[in-house]
Amino acid sequence: MADEKNPTKNSQDKIPTSKVQRATEFMKTGVKIGGNYIKHYAQKVVNPDLDRSHLDEANAQDIYNTLSQLKGSALKVAQMMSMDKNILPKAYTEQFSMAQHSAPPLSYPLIVKTFQSHFKKSPSELFDTFSREAVNAASIGQVHQASKDGKKLAVKIQYPGVADSISSDLKMVRPFAVQLLGLSEKDLDTYMGEVEQMLVSETDYELELRRSIEMSEACKHLPNVRFATYYPEYTCKKVLTMEWLDGWHLDKFLATNPSQEIRNRIGQALWDFYDYQMHNLLAVHADPHPGNFLMREDGTLCILDFGCVKVIPPHYYKEHFKVIDPIIFENDEKLAEVFTALQFVYTDDTPTDRQFFLHLFKEMLSITLQPFQQPVFDFGNEAYFKHLFEFGEKLSKMEELRKSKKTRGSKDALYINRTYFGLYTLLNDLKAQVNTQTTWKKKFAESQQKA
Repeated sequence: MADEKNPTKNSQDKIPTSKVQRATEFMKTGVKIGGNYIKHYAQKVVNPDLDRSHLDEANAQDIYNTLSQLKGSALKVAQMMSMDKNILPKAYTEQFSMAQHSAPPLSYPLIVKTFQSHFKKSPSELFDTFSREAVNAASIGQVHQASKDGKKLAVKIQYPGVADSISSDLKMVRPFAVQLLGLSEKDLDTYMGEVEQMLVSETDYELELRRSIEMSEACKHLPNVRFATYYPEYTCKKVLTMEWLDGWHLDKFLATNPSQEIRNRIGQALWDFYDYQMHNLLAVHADPHPGNFLMREDGTLCILDFGCVKVIPPHYYKEHFKVIDPIIFENDEKLAEVFTALQFVYTDDTPTDRQFFLHLFKEMLSITLQPFQQPVFDFGNEAYFKHLFEFGEKLSKMEELRKSKKTRGSKDALYINRTYFGLYTLLNDLKAQVNTQTTWKKKFAESQQKA
């Protein structure tokens, strides 16, 4: 299931599960961050040229240490933010990216307790072999290696209290999100409900089992893509068992210095996988961070973890992808209709606001849609990604967006956009050259014929 062969050290013997315990840990972190600011400004008196890098590093370390001990929703939000290289300072993205597959794991006695609670047996009674220490640990659960009847297995165990603390955790990270992401309370109200709903689904491993089997079966025909076999008899709401897949996570794969041909092959597999789900299944693996993929030297891509799946409402799908059509994109009247349906603009906007946001979001799409406009797109084009990140930074600081009395963008766009941004980032890291004219063009043509 992973490329980590050494047991994970510094295991965690308990997780704060009550609201009071978790709130106390957040408060302690707030005090530490306050101390970091005091120290920074005291040093700045002596050295006026001192930049924020040391302050960011100290704050990122303190926040990550707390979130990694609490695990669950708070750590998941940090992991999500680490995927966007533009949202946070580098110190934060480096720390938070550890949540993808390197969080401190739970100790073995807590794992045994989970198995006894759900299977009435310990792991050693259920499997022929079971690693006492985790080989991977992330935000919602950790993975152990096991075997049964000669089959090598990966067993994912959910952390205690994760499902019960989602709502309260998200309330506690709200101030953090407002400060670091520049979001208004209004935007948070719109999007946090979507995040909470998705996180609740991620904590139901029986739902993940069904989705894993269904989506793996639906996508098995795609070239150079490999899925695990799943084992319902060793799965429950808090434990998920699947075939162990060997391969490298992205950073270690890139360290092998793969050829451009192999990079392109894996990049194409990634694109085809997401393209097919988005347009054929209207349901998509919406957690495209490096910890959820394994890569092999022959160019095979292994897909892990169908816990976070965004089901796309058909009416929203129809509007969301209309903007790819150049005929619509270049027709301001038709584009305004689509933007209204997507809640970028509203019918009761003032004429000034309407023109401002129409122009702003058309500029945004002119950048983000570039990969769809060429037969082969080079995701290694750093000039493109520099432009993309700079525009993202411009949006994050735009007063018109922050002070708008309306949320700009449907909640259904949140995970779809996150999926594409994560995909773009992975392909950029691979420096892959990808044929992007695959499923979407055919499906769009079909939808136009039906219309």
